[in-house]
Amino acid sequence: MDLAGAVVEVVRLAHLVEFQGSQQSPVQFITLRGFVVRHAARTFMDTREPLLRSDWAIYRGGAFMLTGTEDVRILDCEFDQVGGNTIFVNNYNRRTLIKGCHIHDVGASGVCFVGDPGAVRDPLFEYGEKNDLSAIDRTPGPKTNNYPAESSVEDCLIHGVGRVERQPAGVQIAMAMEITVRDTSIYDCARAGINIGDGCWGGHLIERCDVFDTVLETHDHGSFNSWGRDRYWSSDRSASQVEVDADPNLPFLDAMKTTVIRDSRWRCDHGWDIDLDDGSSNYEIYNNLLLSGGLKFREGFRRKAWNNIMVNNSFHPHVWYANSGDEFYSNIVMSDVKGIRAPTNAATGKNIDKNLFFVADPKQKDKYAEQGWDGNSVVGDPLFLDPAGGDFRVQDGSPALDIGFENFPMDQFGVKKPSLKAVAKTPVIPALETGSKDATSPARSKAAGDVFWLGAKLHNLQGEEFSAYGTRKEDGGIALIEVPEASEATRCGLKENDLMQAINGHQVTNCSQLFAVLADLGPEALAVTLVRQQQVTKVALSSTSYVVVEASDTADGFAKLPVPAARFGKATANQSTANQPLNVLADGRLVQDYGPVFRNGVRNGAYKLDLGETRCVTAVSSWSFNQNGKRGVQKLTIYAGKSDADPGWDVSDRDRFTPLGSIDTTGISIDAFQGVSLRAPAGKFLGEFRWIIWSVTPVTGLDENTAFQELGVEFAE
Repeated sequence: MDLAGAVVEVVRLAHLVEFQGSQQSPVQFITLRGFVVRHAARTFMDTREPLLRSDWAIYRGGAFMLTGTEDVRILDCEFDQVGGNTIFVNNYNRRTLIKGCHIHDVGASGVCFVGDPGAVRDPLFEYGEKNDLSAIDRTPGPKTNNYPAESSVEDCLIHGVGRVERQPAGVQIAMAMEITVRDTSIYDCARAGINIGDGCWGGHLIERCDVFDTVLETHDHGSFNSWGRDRYWSSDRSASQVEVDADPNLPFLDAMKTTVIRDSRWRCDHGWDIDLDDGSSNYEIYNNLLLSGGLKFREGFRRKAWNNIMVNNSFHPHVWYANSGDEFYSNIVMSDVKGIRAPTNAATGKNIDKNLFFVADPKQKDKYAEQGWDGNSVVGDPLFLDPAGGDFRVQDGSPALDIGFENFPMDQFGVKKPSLKAVAKTPVIPALETGSKDATSPARSKAAGDVFWLGAKLHNLQGEEFSAYGTRKEDGGIALIEVPEASEATRCGLKENDLMQAINGHQVTNCSQLFAVLADLGPEALAVTLVRQQQVTKVALSSTSYVVVEASDTADGFAKLPVPAARFGKATANQSTANQPLNVLADGRLVQDYGPVFRNGVRNGAYKLDLGETRCVTAVSSWSFNQNGKRGVQKLTIYAGKSDADPGWDVSDRDRFTPLGSIDTTGISIDAFQGVSLRAPAGKFLGEFRWIIWSVTPVTGLDENTAFQELGVEFAE
């Protein structure tokens, strides 16, 4: 090619076909059939308009732009490599039909139905914005008719979505009513396959779709994703709860019509198959085959899921409201229910029961028995007809039939038009993993024991829990999952469900990092960076208990933590120890040996000191020897009680024991000996106690325990 003489053509138009009408004077009864549309301009630098309080912004336009139309049909067209949105159905439109189209390799979204924020009552646009719920407009539904309605995408093939932008969807629905997506295959998407950005105003129908290979370049999302941050919703969940308790119809002022998801197949390997996120309300979900990520319900009202199959996964309830009216029944699941901050005794939904658990451990069914869930559910093999071939119907005699499950067709998913079906891909059908897949489970390791700081119970986030707290996995975080009213944490202004991410500018992504930072800071005043109600905030802490860690080559070389000379107290253990007798733990001596060590594999060992009487305790300390170069690390939680009689060993009993704090010296340099101490600030004390328990956990990969040499307690004069 002779470039000097070549003609170079560049794309300049973002809108190739545009209809401009209005409700009063609509463009009507136009059919566009058989067009091939290529190379509209990219619009990613113009993607600035926020879509209410969803996480998305959008460019209001597309290669085909429809405003103010009625009965417009776009049939049997191909859209190839358009730089932005493909078809944008904008504001007032009625009975738009998009059928038999092939949309692929597009810069942004495939089809967008987006209404006018001016039609929304009390609209907000940023996540942190909040309505005064006592003063909102309580009129149901929209203010105007300036939104898409009664429209559909049917028998289409949509793939290669988001080649340029990272907030696209195969089909995007926002501020619209009664939109249908039917017989459509959607895959290879940077983000969602189908996204509903708000509850305004529902009535949508999604059926016989095949949606997979989604959330490929983002995270915390699903093949189907929705939000419902409508006028009732607040990031302060308790504020919404108070108003909904007073007016149960509040969540349905915007989500006024039920949205149905049925008879479809979903697979998302980077999130959830179906993700009903913040506030999503008024959904019915049935006859769906979920191949990977399971089904998530986050805070919302009146969601009902039944007769679905969740392959290698389960139900994910996240952060529920009380009296939500949620139901989950007659489903087949293949792991335990994976709740995050739900259920609670106050928030249990309406009916979570009569499900079939295809799991290896029958106990998985009873995970939330205390909350009244799955009492009539069963454990068993559903007897799928041909799971390797994608046929998950059950055979006669299946226990699934006993819990009300009914077979639904497995050959109806996705596009039907012969020319499109011939080139459409289908999802990989996974091999069955009966209860073994638990990579995203938030269940805490029982071996690690409970961990506390300032009396608050801590938890390292895992898997999908980051979504529930509104943060990224890369940022990490430590959740305060229990903050007793009388705890030091409450006094300092910390709250339950706070997520700590930094202390004095030091990132703390997990408890081990936290305790290392606290040991380094000692008695310094603390500035805690945390996420509260999904917003970053800072809390200043002063005069708190603190940790001292000191290493020494010799038994008498400790400057900060000298071993107490006087013998006091009586040491006992909750199970047998090896090597030295227990009385050496209170003899005022450090020796280079194992001490009274718990045997390898003991994961819940505990030592106890009886102080003889209740004393004002100012510090609790312990010393260890680095036996074989690996048993000097200390990982422990300190509990204290004040009863006259021996309180026993159940440290979870808050009537008997108060958790004072945890210490973890993993990663801290150690010499021959190591001393650690939890200490009250100057002039204060940890509490009045007689009994002190050191609950310890193994410190090596072989479950070897620490070689403790001495336990010590200091008192106020």
